[in-house]
Amino acid sequence: MKGKTLFVSGGTRGIGKAIVYAFAKKGCNVAFTYATSAETADKIIADIESKYGVKACAYALNILEPEKYKDVFANFDKDFERLDFFISNAIISGRAVVGGFGPFMRLKPKGLNNIYIATVDAFVVGAQEAAKRMEKIGGGSIISMSSTGNLIYTQNYAGHGTNKAAVETMVRYAAAELGDKNIRVNAVSGGPIDTDALKAFPNYEEVKSEVVKRSPLSRMGQPEDLTGACLFLCSDASSWLTGQTIVVDGGTTFQ
Repeated sequence: MKGKTLFVSGGTRGIGKAIVYAFAKKGCNVAFTYATSAETADKIIADIESKYGVKACAYALNILEPEKYKDVFANFDKDFERLDFFISNAIISGRAVVGGFGPFMRLKPKGLNNIYIATVDAFVVGAQEAAKRMEKIGGGSIISMSSTGNLIYTQNYAGHGTNKAAVETMVRYAAAELGDKNIRVNAVSGGPIDTDALKAFPNYEEVKSEVVKRSPLSRMGQPEDLTGACLFLCSDASSWLTGQTIVVDGGTTFQ
């Protein structure tokens, strides 16, 4: 990982933050986006650079405006000479998902469309920009974060679950078309992970209890539990692995 560069969307909290730290610890330079808090991003940058001696930069991005990725990557080019890994991770919550998060009979096009934009459109535009830069250095690895909500029923999750299924299909198409550039594309699908986003669920305690009950490991997943799969998919150990979804769920989708 030393001398290489990772770009991850949504890197100031939860899974994205855990990924940023995991790669930096391995000696990888890191770039990430944030939605609103430049102060939080700056604190992470200072902490990473002092702890691991790598370069870190952050860029503001509203994931509901994925076309702005082009501007973000233009700024990225000023800070870094190469891009090796891109992980599409940022998600939306709150008012943006009204009509997209809820029971089937309450779903509305606007909320569903917002989730699609933030999940599928954002992956496409981000991966396209990343691929252009990876091609210049002879290849790279692209990952989309997904969730097992498209495999098993999760209350109020129809909008997110169907879009996670869509992005996993997009991953396979991207893998098929970018392979000749030595760019591998995969997805990492997490079971319910104990993050601020999950805690925003109105039935969080119920979800947590059910996950602990379902998992043979008898615990919730933590953001750090997904970093190993991401590191693996960006390493030479996975050099013949593309177009796949790795499920990291504590065994919860089997029971």
